[in-house]
Amino acid sequence: MHLEFRHLRTIKAIHEAGGLARAADILNITQSALSHQVKGLEEQVGVELFVRRSKPLKLSSAGMRLLKLAERVLPEVEALEDDFRALRSGKTGRLHIAIECHACFEWLFPVLEQFRRKWPDVDVDIRPGLAFGALPALLREEVDLVVSSDPEDLPGVAFVPLFDYAPVFVASAQHPLAARTFVEAEDFRDETLITYPVERQRLDVFSQLLIPAKVEPRAVRQVELTAVILLLVASNRGVAVLPDWVVREVRFSSDYVTRPLTAAGLTRRLYAAVRAEDATKPFMAEVLRLGRTIPVRLQREGQPKDRREAAPA
Repeated sequence: MHLEFRHLRTIKAIHEAGGLARAADILNITQSALSHQVKGLEEQVGVELFVRRSKPLKLSSAGMRLLKLAERVLPEVEALEDDFRALRSGKTGRLHIAIECHACFEWLFPVLEQFRRKWPDVDVDIRPGLAFGALPALLREEVDLVVSSDPEDLPGVAFVPLFDYAPVFVASAQHPLAARTFVEAEDFRDETLITYPVERQRLDVFSQLLIPAKVEPRAVRQVELTAVILLLVASNRGVAVLPDWVVREVRFSSDYVTRPLTAAGLTRRLYAAVRAEDATKPFMAEVLRLGRTIPVRLQREGQPKDRREAAPA
């Protein structure tokens, strides 16, 4: 037996209309074509599907079985068609994000909070567990966007610039280095450096400062949470290097000092890596726009009032 969706729609339409003429109008075909279709279907199943001499036309017991199938299957097919239409129009989709930046939650959550208000039908998820295999996961279509500060030349992948940030030195206000206007690699030799538990090559303080200078801190203490890092720093248990968006709320606290790394300061850029064919999807374009604007606003909110007023719009 070879059943098609049109057969199920035919059975359902005839049952609801109570006759071939009205059902043909519903299906937008001629009554003759509908009768031919019903005859061919009955020949396939080998039994009559309708009680012929009843008015309105009624389904036989075999026809009722087919109707139950139609009532179960057709709504699922229609829902799937709606999903496909929404995908084609860009109103829905999947946005699974992998982050190679341990502190990115500080600005990513405000971005996604605003994103969901406009795109509630997009399935959003964050995959921090993929941090060290994020780009391969993007190519395998396991995730859809990777936040990274290390762009690579990968076929089919676009690295979209988001925003620049400064890794800054953070210490207790009582720390001896608090008197400095900036710190350099050599200043870390006698310090306990508190970092996130990630590979050194993915930490700005190592990749941009200590490794090139061949400087090793006295000790490295790894801590999962930003709040705990700041608590340990305030207690003078060590020093840290954090992105400027992380320390915007404590930068002007009397418990801490923040200083640039080197006299000129260090600047890094974050990127969103996406599959090239996805970059122009409406919802993807929107999250990229938010990722370029909201973190910059958060950075400005951490500046003194006079500096915010002087900042360009």
